[in-house]
Amino acid sequence: MKKLIFLSLLATLALAQNPRVYSALGDVMYDNVEKIEKLKNIAEFSILQSKIDKYVEDVRNTKKDGFSIESKNIDKSEYLTKLRKLSKTNDFFVRDVKKYFIESIEIQDNRLFTATVNSGLLDTKAHKQEIINYYLKHSDDLDASGVIQSFLDENSAIKKRTKANKDINKNIEISKIKRIRQRDKRLEEAVRKSLEEELIQKKNKIRQYQKKELSED
Repeated sequence: MKKLIFLSLLATLALAQNPRVYSALGDVMYDNVEKIEKLKNIAEFSILQSKIDKYVEDVRNTKKDGFSIESKNIDKSEYLTKLRKLSKTNDFFVRDVKKYFIESIEIQDNRLFTATVNSGLLDTKAHKQEIINYYLKHSDDLDASGVIQSFLDENSAIKKRTKANKDINKNIEISKIKRIRQRDKRLEEAVRKSLEEELIQKKNKIRQYQKKELSED
C-alpha cells in the first residue's frame, strides 16, 4: 500500500510543472527562467551572459530542491531563502527588459523594440497601447509576429488603421514628389525667363551703343 502511495506521489510530481512548496513565489521565477536564458540572444544583454548562465543553473538546482522537499521531510527554510534571493535576480532582468523597451521607443530602434516585446518578460498588456502606437508608426519596417500579431488579431480595427496609414503615407509621398516636381518646374521656368530678360537687356544695350556710334559719325 505504501509503495502504491509513493508511486502515485512520484507520478504527481512528474506531471507537476513546478514545485508546490511556496509556489506563489516560485512559479513566476520558474516560468521565467527559459525566457531569461534567451535574453542572451539580445545584443544589449550579451554582457550579462555569465550572470544569466549562473542564474539559470541556480534556478534549475533550486527547482530540484523544491521537488525533493515535496517527497521528503526536509526543512523548507533554506529553500525559501534561495527562492527569495533568486526572485530578486528575476526582478532585475524583468526591470531591464522594461528599461530597454522604453529606450527602444525613444530612439526608434525596431530591432530592440521587437526583441523586448516578444521576450515574454514585458507586461505587454500594460503597454499594449504603446506597442500598437509604435507599430502603426513603423509598420512598413516592423515584423508583426508574436505579441504584435496577437494584438492585431484581437482587434481587426487596428489592421484597418494600419492599411489606412500605409495608404495615407503613400499618398503623402506621391503628393510630396508632385510638389517637388512642380517646384522644380517653377524654378526652371523662372531661370529661363531670367535668362531671356538678361539676353534682351544685353541686346538693347548693344543697339543703344550702335545707335550712339552711328550718331557720332
